[in-house]
Amino acid sequence: MNVNQTFHRSKTAILFFFLALMMIGLSGRLFYLMIYRSQYYTAKAEDLHLRERTIKAARGRILDRNGEVLADNRTVCTISVIHNQVKEPEKAIAVLSRELELSEETVRKKVEKRSSREVIATNVEKALGDKIRSYQLSGVKVDEDYKRYYPYDSLASKVLGFTGGDNQGVIGLEVKYEEYLRGTNGTILTLADAAGVELKDGREERIEPVAGKDLCTSLDVNIQQYAQQLAYETMEKKNAKGVSILVMNPQNGEILALVNVPEFNLNDPFTLDQNLVSESARLKAAEEAALGTDAQERRNRMWRNSCVSDTYEPGSTFKIITAAAGLEAGAVTLEDRFSCPGFRIVEDRKIRCHKVGGHGGENFLQGMMNSCNPVLIDVGQRLGTDAYCRYFEQFGLKGKTGIDIPGEASTIMHKKENMGPVELATVSFGQSFQITPVQLIATVSSIINGGRRVTPHFAVEARSADNTWVHRFTYPLGKEILSAQTSETMRYILEHVVSEGSGKKAAIEGYRIGGKTATSEKLPRSRKKYISSFIGFAPADEPSVIALITIDEPEGIYYGGTIAAPVIADLFRNILPAMGI
Repeated sequence: MNVNQTFHRSKTAILFFFLALMMIGLSGRLFYLMIYRSQYYTAKAEDLHLRERTIKAARGRILDRNGEVLADNRTVCTISVIHNQVKEPEKAIAVLSRELELSEETVRKKVEKRSSREVIATNVEKALGDKIRSYQLSGVKVDEDYKRYYPYDSLASKVLGFTGGDNQGVIGLEVKYEEYLRGTNGTILTLADAAGVELKDGREERIEPVAGKDLCTSLDVNIQQYAQQLAYETMEKKNAKGVSILVMNPQNGEILALVNVPEFNLNDPFTLDQNLVSESARLKAAEEAALGTDAQERRNRMWRNSCVSDTYEPGSTFKIITAAAGLEAGAVTLEDRFSCPGFRIVEDRKIRCHKVGGHGGENFLQGMMNSCNPVLIDVGQRLGTDAYCRYFEQFGLKGKTGIDIPGEASTIMHKKENMGPVELATVSFGQSFQITPVQLIATVSSIINGGRRVTPHFAVEARSADNTWVHRFTYPLGKEILSAQTSETMRYILEHVVSEGSGKKAAIEGYRIGGKTATSEKLPRSRKKYISSFIGFAPADEPSVIALITIDEPEGIYYGGTIAAPVIADLFRNILPAMGI
């Protein structure tokens, strides 16, 4: 009996011992949770009863060089509903369907859906948003948002680009400088009960949004507008597929205007076939529609910046590069004599000059003034393949320019090992290879500015609205691609091309203008389609502005000296006085 009692006492003692240990453990755990982890779990408990709504940040503006706004923001509203906060669902459905012009069925699905938050409509005009707010519908939230707005509609559309539904950049400068333009969204935190209903007198916390930075560019609205007007007039007059005009400061690479017509409306970027002022462009669009070409593919082409993303045979404007290389290498001088019978025989090829009967005897300066193919072929042959390819690379023609627009294309050129005498001959006067217009203008700028390679660009600086933060964009200073003496000689030659040669229609009384004409035949040659172009600069002795125009498939007269040069003359005649030149 005593043994049994002792045994039970032992068991009881052990049980109480373990119970005591458990109590001590639980007490320790409670102490830990309530004292040391109290803040953590208090925050967690609050999170369970916090409703979070986003406060959209304003996107930074895009400005021209004079502070003119090119891309801005409009206040719009997002209308949403929180199911468990709606007290009068039928009234809410009736008001929202009527004011937002949505079907009752669509709104009802949103209102009756058991979710934390359902968006009814976005990009609602602020006046309408304020009207809906005035109904004081429980559970219906009207939050202010921003929508991108472009005051000039289609101006510089392929440069600026546009934003998508999430207000993020899609193309152009909008996407290139997204990290500067986008802001940081804020937050509204409100207390809610266990059912998720916001407490009437509950506290509200706000984390204010931070607006994006303004992007200041080198574009000039006035120059862009006039260049765009001239491009449309030329497109319509010549029934061309398209016209591009690029205006730049050759000393630093700042782009003053870049036009690609037809442009598109930045406030309506998804509507196809906009601003087709020529019959040729309209027929092309109709043909694509009839063939059932994918709509997105057509939009991509409409948005495409041909000056940057498309290559072409430059034709005689490229004679500037051949001439510069020949002079720099000592392969030719201004006084060297040549003979042009109207063609050159290179191996088994008869390569013709544009003047069927030939130019006869002429020196190098006259050959450039006459845009004589045989003279430039001879210069190319004197240089030889190795030297020509070396200068091609030295001038920066093999790589990209580094322009701050997405989608830049590279030069398409023969491999050196595949470049025989015929290929060297055709390249010498601008055929059988392809470059972009922006590459051409950048290279010519470097040849006439004293020999310094420049980087074409738009962005100058990013800054906060109150100017308390400023970031200045810098661009690589290119190496010297040729001597100052050769640069001076090239300016002299190109001034004579305008004053006495093939570019006479670019001459402006009272101004010294330099330039070069071009007429290049598109592939396949059998189509007999051309690109007419002219590149000009002013003043010829100390250039501060350079411009390039390309006219794609003009009808009728298609010579660059006849139809392209006068457009640049008109442009310069109007912008040079305003620029103080």
